[in-house]
Amino acid sequence: MKRGGQTVRIGLVGKPNVGKSTFFAASTLIPVEIANYPFCTIEPNVGFSFIPSREPCPCGSLRKRLEENGRAQFANERGGSICSPRTGSCEAFKRYVPCMLVDVAGLVPGASQGRGRGNAFLSDLAECDALIQVIDVAGTTDAEGNPTGFKATKEQAVKQALSEVEFLTDELDAWILGLIKDGWSRGARRIQAEGVKGFTQFLQERLSGLGATDAMCQRSFDAFSKEHTDMNSPWDWSDSVLTILASSVRQNLFPIFVAGNKADLAPEGVVEQLQDGLPHFTPCSAETELALRQAGKAGFINYNSGSTSFELNEQRSLNDAQRKGLTVLADRVEKLHGTGLMKLLDRVLFEELDRIVVYPVQDENQWTDGDGNVLPDALVVQNGIQAKQVAYKVHSDLGDGFIKGVDGKTRRIVGAEHELADGDVLRIHSK
Repeated sequence: MKRGGQTVRIGLVGKPNVGKSTFFAASTLIPVEIANYPFCTIEPNVGFSFIPSREPCPCGSLRKRLEENGRAQFANERGGSICSPRTGSCEAFKRYVPCMLVDVAGLVPGASQGRGRGNAFLSDLAECDALIQVIDVAGTTDAEGNPTGFKATKEQAVKQALSEVEFLTDELDAWILGLIKDGWSRGARRIQAEGVKGFTQFLQERLSGLGATDAMCQRSFDAFSKEHTDMNSPWDWSDSVLTILASSVRQNLFPIFVAGNKADLAPEGVVEQLQDGLPHFTPCSAETELALRQAGKAGFINYNSGSTSFELNEQRSLNDAQRKGLTVLADRVEKLHGTGLMKLLDRVLFEELDRIVVYPVQDENQWTDGDGNVLPDALVVQNGIQAKQVAYKVHSDLGDGFIKGVDGKTRRIVGAEHELADGDVLRIHSK
């Protein structure tokens, strides 16, 4: 992972009162204060969202093998799943894995100069692997996050949405620019003396507190050099040139995905225009997702987060108001083809951050741990991870004493440098 640790951290950012806390609550089912005034959230809320893995849980193939061999019979609870997740859950062979969400307090223009929570806000972002910027595509709030009190036109809503995206990137660029300029005289000398290597090492040293790596700084330099080819006299570079550098760093350091929240309230044509004009844009309705998940938790409906529909629970009686409310929610979900939240989280975790899910076990035949629990751990790891690296993810002693691994699906012995694929089961032999 970019910033160490085993759990991916995704930051929820944006101006006040756009629905970040609702997005957080809907994704984690952790109750937080939700109100329509700026800085409702002061300290960041932190919780876990559980996202379905893209590959089926291996417990499905294990069940099939055991039943075919006549060695076990299973009930069809949880849709047939037979694993025992230590965290998350498994339903119908769909394994739900954890992703940490950080709901950061509302950003306002000038944060890089100390406005709002200033550096405290920016420091919270530094711990995140990717950012989801929640914006108001309905045009119900102004630049400071205050309710406008009037219905926006399409043009007003689009303009406001684009300005929200721009001011976040501007603030991040300004923050990074300040860090680069702070030691630029030394950086310019290193560029002159050591060339590209000195340049990238200077960037890594200045931005190490944000999680910058050598490879990340190299990619940033490559992007910068395409826009600014003159490497002579770096001590004379203007702020505009250094801003290009800061922007290149920001794009590699903080990949930003845009959640177009309140899409169910947006004027006609707004969502379509933003989808055409903004990369990494997903229309969302956090309020709808939260209502559906609460209704599901209460037993009124059967709903899986990310689905494009839900079913009423005929065992529960509903009054007229409840039926009317669920009809409204059904219309929204149909119109938006889902609420957008799980679709976006899936895209960030498995595409942008390129994660896969692997299952370490102690018994390569039964796929159990030492206590007989079936596939208890599902690790979310970087694609291309090697067997010995997985051992370290489980415990440092397993990594230090690594001898070999066994592929649980093929029973083949694998070495330390064997690369795992999504859904693999691995037994680790260690001293």
